[in-house]
Amino acid sequence: MTSEEARNHESLDVAIVGAGAAGVGVGAVLADLGLDSYAILERGEVGASFQQWPEEMRLITPSFPSNSFGCRDLNAVTTDTSPAFALDREHPTGREYAEYLQGVVDFYDLPVRIGVEVESVQRHDDGFILYTSTGVIQSRFVIWAAGQFGQPNDDPFPGANHCDHNSRLESWSAFADECVEDPIVVGGYESGIDAALALADLGHEVVVVDEDGPWQFRGPDPSEVLSPYMSQRLQDAFEHDAPIALEDGIRVERVDVEEGTFDVIGTDGASFRTRNRPVLATGFESGLDLVDEHFEFENGQPQLTKRDESTITPSLFLAGPQVTHNGQQFCFIYTFRQRFAVVADEIASRLDIDRTPLDEYREKGMFLEDLSCCEPDMCDC
Repeated sequence: MTSEEARNHESLDVAIVGAGAAGVGVGAVLADLGLDSYAILERGEVGASFQQWPEEMRLITPSFPSNSFGCRDLNAVTTDTSPAFALDREHPTGREYAEYLQGVVDFYDLPVRIGVEVESVQRHDDGFILYTSTGVIQSRFVIWAAGQFGQPNDDPFPGANHCDHNSRLESWSAFADECVEDPIVVGGYESGIDAALALADLGHEVVVVDEDGPWQFRGPDPSEVLSPYMSQRLQDAFEHDAPIALEDGIRVERVDVEEGTFDVIGTDGASFRTRNRPVLATGFESGLDLVDEHFEFENGQPQLTKRDESTITPSLFLAGPQVTHNGQQFCFIYTFRQRFAVVADEIASRLDIDRTPLDEYREKGMFLEDLSCCEPDMCDC
């Protein structure tokens, strides 16, 4: 540690990395526990990933202010707030949801520090040293809540650099205005179908290319098939003769460019041609890049204890959509929020903090300790 780093050094009990749904949610639990030596570090703004969504994109899970009936709004990150009530929206846009998260930060007076880039995380004695753009932080515990949106899967095949990943487009309207020919979307899950519907509404014929064709299947896990919300939108579009062609069973192998024309080349000789940059709706890579070495992985999933702690790095916890147990990924807000109190409970126990405030989380269904529901074939969460 240099002399300048020493001057900018501080010590915390808990450092939370990321001020999205997971970081804000677990931060609120720590606030309920009365912890005062913690900080939420965010390189952008609160809810930055949501703010970067195309402006037409909306949450697929519905918000409903049902707290008075003993149920939580599916998109709420705390026991006593509701995006539906706060925003008067059933399916908020990304920017609207970021407003809700900022409201939670303000209500709980959470110690969010924006504009702080975490550059590295190193193990140190019984805790961690975090090197950041504003100084050095020594923390006994780290909760990684950085999410995945900052790591788009934008290199899935040769020539992908000639495409635009959907997460980098500000709006479908602006994209459509620049289209000189009908667009091609690679990827047929939620974001791909959402892109196709938006572009069709704007008057374009759209081709969606996907190897699996998830729009054909139904199942209990909306991370593997289209959500009911998206399926209904797609069905309604077809009933009104929307110009959308769904091409399944085709794995895109490369994109070639010649004289301003883009050729999307797939298996079995399939080829699709356009003069627009194709849209990639190919999802995201792991958001654990800075802490990869502190987790062990199996089938691409970080391995966690029953308390969402790294199996190889004590005191490093994971919160958010990459939390996985028994092969089931807690990838929606209403699932991964059930683990906030579990992480907070473990940390509070080690810090010898009164954990009585967590009884409310148990009573309100936001404290999932029994993981027997997380079976490979059916998840009841």
